[in-house]
Amino acid sequence: MQHGILFALGSALLFGVSTPLAKLLVGAVAPFLLAGLLYAGSGLGLLIVLGGRGLWGREHAAAILPKRDQWGWLGAAILFGGIAGPVALMYGLTMAAASTASLLLNLETVFTALLAWFVFRENFDRRVLLGMLTIVAGGSLLAWMPGEHNHSSRGLLLVAIACVCWAIDNNFTRKIATCDAGVISCLKGLVAGAINLGLALLWGATLPAPGIIAAATIVGFLGYGISLILFVFALRQLGAARASAYFAIAPFCGAVLAILLLDESLTWQLVASGTLMGTGVWLHLTEQHRHQHRHEPQTHRHRHVHDEHHEHAHDNWDGREPHSHAHVHERLDHAHTHFPDVDHRHSH
Repeated sequence: MQHGILFALGSALLFGVSTPLAKLLVGAVAPFLLAGLLYAGSGLGLLIVLGGRGLWGREHAAAILPKRDQWGWLGAAILFGGIAGPVALMYGLTMAAASTASLLLNLETVFTALLAWFVFRENFDRRVLLGMLTIVAGGSLLAWMPGEHNHSSRGLLLVAIACVCWAIDNNFTRKIATCDAGVISCLKGLVAGAINLGLALLWGATLPAPGIIAAATIVGFLGYGISLILFVFALRQLGAARASAYFAIAPFCGAVLAILLLDESLTWQLVASGTLMGTGVWLHLTEQHRHQHRHEPQTHRHRHVHDEHHEHAHDNWDGREPHSHAHVHERLDHAHTHFPDVDHRHSH
């Protein structure tokens, strides 16, 4: 569980700083084209990583491809999270301040949780609900902009649409979170990048200077590729709603960098909304979920250590942990603090 929290926070940091960096690039690149470059950089960078992964040892070299019934979830995740979401965000950044847009990205946490709770039936309690309401209040404060031109409001609406797309993506990706995180992220980057680049060029966009392409590629590799791998790890251990709650620090990272890097003003709305959102994140971080529950028998494969949920024999095991292999879970009844990870997807 602690590793899942660190994965989510690391993913948030990388994605958060990518927003103001993309704001720097959006003036020199058409938004649709920039979305394609970011994801193409993610996919190509991860393809290189996967190609050299065999040098890291046998355990890390074994790729786990989605099963036949999981390719539909991956395709839908690419459509919403890799194509529609980034395009909406890039267009939104042309109309709204990067610091404001960064904080508004916290709505992704709310939309992800609502889908996880009411569509995919993850559990939640009053503390988690209060945290979500606090985050919504912070986002609403950002959206209230008296005296601002409608142009900026339309930009924030596009950012909110991007959040909805990524919320759908998060819940769909949770369905395949036991697959190879590197393969999932690489496929998403390559497919989404190729489609967005192709459509942008077809509609008349032109490629920018090589230096701009290189910068977008690096931002995409770190902010979308490596960030997504870490988020998939977090989904395995925390579930969609809670992984997104920890991921909610991403907008704060982006907003701070935007103020420092882009010389944007520190307004009272930014401080107040940041305080509200920070309170909501704290409520999630301090959640304790414990009850008597049952593990039904199942067979699956994911990275694990030998704990109370993984007591099984091995053939030719070299003693390293964590490791990944197909393993069987027997029926087990017990109580302990847990999140809805891949081993705790039970009813309440």
